[in-house]
Amino acid sequence: MAPVAVAQPTDVLSNKLDKSHLATKPTSELKQPDIEYHPNEVKWKARTARRLAEDPSLPDTPLPEGFPKVLESPLVWEGKDWTDESQWTYQLSDVQLEEIDAALKYFRGLEKPLGHVNQDNFPLPKLGPILKDLARGLHTGRGFFVLRTLPVNSYSREDVIIVYAGVSSYVGNSRGVQDCDGGVIAHIKDLTETHPAKTIGAPAYTTDKQVFHTDAGDIISLFALETAAEGGTSRISSSWTVYNELAKSRPDLIKTLSEPWPLDGFGRDPAYKLRPLLFCEDGKVIIQYARRLFTGFLGLPRSTDIPPITEAQAEALDTIHFLAEKYNLGLNFQKGDIQYINNLSIFHARDAFTDTAEKKRHLLRLWLRNEELAWKLPQPLEDAWDLLYRSATADEERFALEPEIRSASKGRGGESGKYV
Repeated sequence: MAPVAVAQPTDVLSNKLDKSHLATKPTSELKQPDIEYHPNEVKWKARTARRLAEDPSLPDTPLPEGFPKVLESPLVWEGKDWTDESQWTYQLSDVQLEEIDAALKYFRGLEKPLGHVNQDNFPLPKLGPILKDLARGLHTGRGFFVLRTLPVNSYSREDVIIVYAGVSSYVGNSRGVQDCDGGVIAHIKDLTETHPAKTIGAPAYTTDKQVFHTDAGDIISLFALETAAEGGTSRISSSWTVYNELAKSRPDLIKTLSEPWPLDGFGRDPAYKLRPLLFCEDGKVIIQYARRLFTGFLGLPRSTDIPPITEAQAEALDTIHFLAEKYNLGLNFQKGDIQYINNLSIFHARDAFTDTAEKKRHLLRLWLRNEELAWKLPQPLEDAWDLLYRSATADEERFALEPEIRSASKGRGGESGKYV
């Protein structure tokens, strides 16, 4: 089966919602709010004050039907709740590293394409059950953990990718497609030295700060091949904690987030898609959003021929970010560490950083799904998840060995892409 086009990552989702709510005025007469990719706290507070002055009843808005007044779960936490990284870090022992090395040699001996890496042919009889237990914690516990530390320098680039995929198969046994050619691994690295700014449409390929957001898929995994010379702290924040604060103080923003938003297609067909950013399914609140889809970034500015977001949506975007920032946890990401987070309940972000000739930040990323533990998805996300996890066979999965810009993150000054 040939790889199927994947529309966009968080970016990616089914668009069967009615667009009539945007049709009150011609698009040309509607104005995009004063909002950029990087949140401005002064503008956010001013917008909030203005909107509350115009309508003091906003905090009295009922929550949307089915949305809880409060979420109670280990997934509700604040950064200050974690006092020592041993609370979320699993340290690999020498014996476990030897088992991983033996599994690599076993898989190599099979002479199979890399897409065939799985639990059956990357055997970890002792470590595997531990990884599966850690995976349960992603779905029913705190929602994140760090695996420390794989000896990156001991392997070739291809071998280290096999090890990453093999170990990760015990956390999530399905790998999501991240690009139009069956690519299932992404490189997160500054490419501004080799690529003009107009060709870059996402902060993942710069040294710029990344604001709080989600990716596509159930589980996001990041593997540090190298850390930055300075900065680049990886930050996570519980979206369930953010939800609880909004439900208590600004339920109108919960309502706004649960209604259709225009996601920019950046010149693709269709020009934009409509879907909510926030869902409640099976008692679980799920958020899927990336800020750049509503503000643009660098080589992919916000399209001018699509409906703008509203003032309420602009306030909601900023409120999500600043609350996530308020409750965030900074992770001490070391070379050789693998980070796993529940992408349906946790935001992630990154500080700006500085590279040197000797030390350049370089991460690998997988979008994983654990078919046994996976949460039930809201209907508007189902088609996108099918594309992510069902569009390439093992023989069609591609593992890029060197950094490249994904099709959906290429600026308009570069080659146009119509996929993730």
